[in-house]
Amino acid sequence: MVGTVLAQERGYWNATSSTARSITGDLSFTPDKIVINFSTFTLAQIRELKPEEKQVLFPDAGAGVGNLYRVQISSDKKFLHKNSLCGGEETDWVVTWVSGKMLIVAMFSGGSIPSLTPEALANGQRLCGTFTYTK
Repeated sequence: MVGTVLAQERGYWNATSSTARSITGDLSFTPDKIVINFSTFTLAQIRELKPEEKQVLFPDAGAGVGNLYRVQISSDKKFLHKNSLCGGEETDWVVTWVSGKMLIVAMFSGGSIPSLTPEALANGQRLCGTFTYTK
């Protein structure tokens, strides 16, 4: 199953949401890397996203599959328009959801695995931003 999930994320994605167009630009996935605005970062898949987590984080997304990844993107790394992903904090986690030709990516800061529950997200769980892409 993991191979199938990665195969759905793999490849080049065009930025479609305003946050993606103004911060990350287009991005791409390989089995162990994410490329954002020509900068490459190593990814480590932690686990597949649970259906209830998808519902909390991406409620409007259709049926699909997703993953939780560990990543390390420095707080001083600048992308489009001199924007960073998590403000003054390091980006530590990438959560993905692929539905058809749409990819939604949420990025989190913090050393511990983000808790993807309504309570945690409502109480300031370190969500840095959500970005949407299409193939």
